[in-house]
Amino acid sequence: MVQQVLYRALVSTKWLAESVRAGKLGPDLRVLDGSWYSPGTRDARKEYLECHVPGASFFDIEECKDKSSPYEMMLPSEAVFADYAGHLGISNNTHVVVYDGDNLGSFYAPRVWWMFRVFGHRTVSVLNGGFRNWLKEGHPVTSEPSRPEPAVFKATLDRSLLKTYEQVLENLESKRFQLVDSRPQGRYLGTEPEPDVVGLGSGHIQGSVNMPFMDFLTEDGFEKSPEMLRAMFEAKKVDLSKPLIATCRKGVTACHIALAAFLCGKPDVAIYDGSWFEWFYRAPPNTMVSQWKGEKA
Repeated sequence: MVQQVLYRALVSTKWLAESVRAGKLGPDLRVLDGSWYSPGTRDARKEYLECHVPGASFFDIEECKDKSSPYEMMLPSEAVFADYAGHLGISNNTHVVVYDGDNLGSFYAPRVWWMFRVFGHRTVSVLNGGFRNWLKEGHPVTSEPSRPEPAVFKATLDRSLLKTYEQVLENLESKRFQLVDSRPQGRYLGTEPEPDVVGLGSGHIQGSVNMPFMDFLTEDGFEKSPEMLRAMFEAKKVDLSKPLIATCRKGVTACHIALAAFLCGKPDVAIYDGSWFEWFYRAPPNTMVSQWKGEKA
């Protein structure tokens, strides 16, 4: 029954193309390119400036984060997020649509979707299929930068959608929440190294279940159907009627778990923002499980 009151988490490329063509982009509808790529691979801002959905603004996840944190992608403060969203022309009445240009079809867009939700904004959607399919289907693009009129956005942190290191540590004893890790299996098991970082071992938090985020997407880059997603959770014995925390390396792909659960009618998945990066450097060694060289992480 809860599905009937949930705001649509996905919009189609066709719907967005029709909205662009009808001139609906403005204070009531804003589009964001939330792309991010590993250093030395692709330049997200440069690609945005060369080619993006008409009217879209670039959401720089490197700018909209807690820059004082030693961890990788921690949430900014309410004030910083409110200011950043407002400068993109987003108010509390705006429907926000987020996409990214990753070849998978979706990578960072669910993180931006969750960021708006954790700061109290419910009218936010991910472009199903991403920019990859927008281009493939021949929808219009532009190199013209958008200049939205600044708006007032009030951010109110919803702590129920966010978990801290201390809460996850406590959960190892209480087991009130199920814990699901969205990284690829090799990094979860500790048989493959963590990329783009020196000194961070691989492995996982004790008691967590692995559901690699890529598995939520079809080969064509679209989100799988709710029926398929439910079957995936059931196969991993993850009970969507019970509390759930999602984790990954830095709190990004964990948001794919939150999105998949949302599409199954569960809107309350919490993200462990610090994820494995924070856990590796702070947690007791006996709470880390790794097959790296047959030893604990």
